[in-house]
Amino acid sequence: MPPSCGTGGETGVPAYCGSVTGPQLRVARFEDLTARELHDLLRLRVDVFVVEQECAYPEIDGRDTEQGTQHLWIEVGGALAAYVRVLEGDGHAIIGRVATHPEHRGHGHAAELVEVALDRIGDRPTRIGAQAHLERWYGQFGFVRSGPDYVEDGIPHLPMVRDAPGGGQHRG
Repeated sequence: MPPSCGTGGETGVPAYCGSVTGPQLRVARFEDLTARELHDLLRLRVDVFVVEQECAYPEIDGRDTEQGTQHLWIEVGGALAAYVRVLEGDGHAIIGRVATHPEHRGHGHAAELVEVALDRIGDRPTRIGAQAHLERWYGQFGFVRSGPDYVEDGIPHLPMVRDAPGGGQHRG
C-alpha cells in the first residue's frame, strides 16, 4: 500500500490512499462507512449486477455488515469508479462484488482493487465465484479453476482459488 495511506479510526483500516488529484483508493469496514458512501457503493453494485446484467437477486445479502468484511473502492474526481468486497470465509478470504462504473471501465481500476485486496489478505487462500468469461482475467492474479462451471442468477460462473503465496495452487 502506498506510504501516504492514513488509517480509519480505531479499526486501523486505511481510509484514504493515493493522490488528492488522481484516483483515490478507499478502504473501510461497514461501521466506518458514511451514509453517502454506503449509498454510492450499493448503487454501483445494483446498477451493474441487477440492472446492467439483468439479474434480479437480493444484492443486499447481509454480508456487508459482518465484522471481517472490507469494502475497497476507487474514487475519481469524487465519484465512485470501482468497488470490491472482501469477506472472511472458513480459513480463507473471499473476493466478490467486483464492479466498475461504465464511465470508468478500461482504466485498470478493478485490477488495482483486486491487487490491493490480495495484499491486504496476505498469506491466506482466497476464493472467488467468477463469471466464466473472466477466468483468464482472474488468472493474472494467480487464481485457478477449482471446480466445474455453474449458473448463478442466469450467468455462467466458475469457482476459483488462489492459494496462499508459496503454498502451491489448489486444483479440483
